[in-house]
Amino acid sequence: MSREIQVTFDARDPRALSSFWRDVLGYVHPGPPGVDVPEGADPLAAWDEFLERVGVPEDQRNTRSAVEDPDGVGPRLFFQQVPEDKVAKNRVHLDVRAAPGLQGEERMAALEAECDRLVGLGAKRVSRSEPEPPLSLGTIVMTDPEGNEFCLD
Repeated sequence: MSREIQVTFDARDPRALSSFWRDVLGYVHPGPPGVDVPEGADPLAAWDEFLERVGVPEDQRNTRSAVEDPDGVGPRLFFQQVPEDKVAKNRVHLDVRAAPGLQGEERMAALEAECDRLVGLGAKRVSRSEPEPPLSLGTIVMTDPEGNEFCLD
């Protein structure tokens, strides 16, 4: 029997980092428990209201956040606040599949276009690996706004 997974990120600013990954992946912030967030309403505003209503002190309201695949296919991403900055290379990273099925120049052009979009969201470009068939189709390594490495694949 298979299991569902959740990918957890340590973060200085869970809300901001979850918003970045929401925009990268086309995910959504879920609403608070027991709260029906109307279509078009901001789930983060609903969380602000919920946390205030249940008495969470303001300085503790950005200690965690999450985003989910609206289609229910991809894993949930959870962001938990930690006091320290990232200090070493990730041992696990996400591959963002930005050019599935594409090869050669067409693939690299699609990766470059996605790289430009993600830089606009706050990511940083680290390096580009050229295609080396048959084992590598080419990738772009990036970091999110808190320095977590990921690949455009």
